[in-house]
Amino acid sequence: MTIVRVFGFAWGVGGVLCLLLFAVFRLAPIALDLENSPMSKWHWLVLIFSVVYMAYAEGYKGFHRGFAPRVVMRASYLHDNPRIDHILLAPLFCMGYIYTTKKRKLVSFGLTIMIICFILIAGILPQPWRGILDAGVVVGLSIGIGSILYFLIIAKSKPELIGASAEVPGDA
Repeated sequence: MTIVRVFGFAWGVGGVLCLLLFAVFRLAPIALDLENSPMSKWHWLVLIFSVVYMAYAEGYKGFHRGFAPRVVMRASYLHDNPRIDHILLAPLFCMGYIYTTKKRKLVSFGLTIMIICFILIAGILPQPWRGILDAGVVVGLSIGIGSILYFLIIAKSKPELIGASAEVPGDA
């Protein structure tokens, strides 16, 4: 049973990290293509704003203060309470799409729809605007990846410091 617990934990967190890494590796070349785009002072100001804003809003507020600790807590919950359906869908479980509170499920699906809309809009932007936007997103996602790794280390040594709920049904 221990191998199932470890697999569920690793698959949950690893799946989420792979999803985020895939996005970073997909968007980084577009952001780096800014080097080949003529940029005015206005473009540079917007680029700086995009990177700083996304580092704070997406990276710190979204990932570090919310998503990352919840992913690790839900993976820990899965480790301690293994169910085969949850283990098979561990990344979805850790992201709060299944076996979660009604509020968390609504927020998770709502954010996903919003992100998909932003992706569709960003896809039609010309350079340098697309690269400017993607540079900020890459920074935010990178902070998110680092945050998940940080909370994994905390969970191993002092899980009580995480201070997040797994938000499973019955949590109050």
